[in-house]
Amino acid sequence: MRRLRILILLLMMLITVLGISGCKTEDTDIKKLKDLEFTVVEDADLPGELKEIIDEKKEKPFKLTYSNKDYLYIVVGYGQQNSGGYSIAVDELYLTSNAIYIDTNLIGPSQEDLVAQGVTYPYVVVKIEFMDKRVVFE
Repeated sequence: MRRLRILILLLMMLITVLGISGCKTEDTDIKKLKDLEFTVVEDADLPGELKEIIDEKKEKPFKLTYSNKDYLYIVVGYGQQNSGGYSIAVDELYLTSNAIYIDTNLIGPSQEDLVAQGVTYPYVVVKIEFMDKRVVFE
């Protein structure tokens, strides 16, 4: 009987310790501190290395960041599409205490639009001043 009580007591202590240490969560404070100013970068103005990375990834949807000492580039690609006429809206780009959040949206051509036929690979590159923060793609 005494062994059973000790065993139950030990199990309760173990559960308590695991409950306390096992519930560690990352700080997910997504309170917007401010909207970020950005520039949409045209292909001709992309750093060469970044252009090569995009060309390698563009056939499938992708999300990436690239930085140099001055700027942070945030790239969202939507993979292969079967026609032209697509555009990408940057719905939000903002700073929180622990990250940069970006939300983009692929906008397809309307039925009335005359679009180029053939495969396209729509993507958007936004450039902001360099910040040493992680980027969260929404």
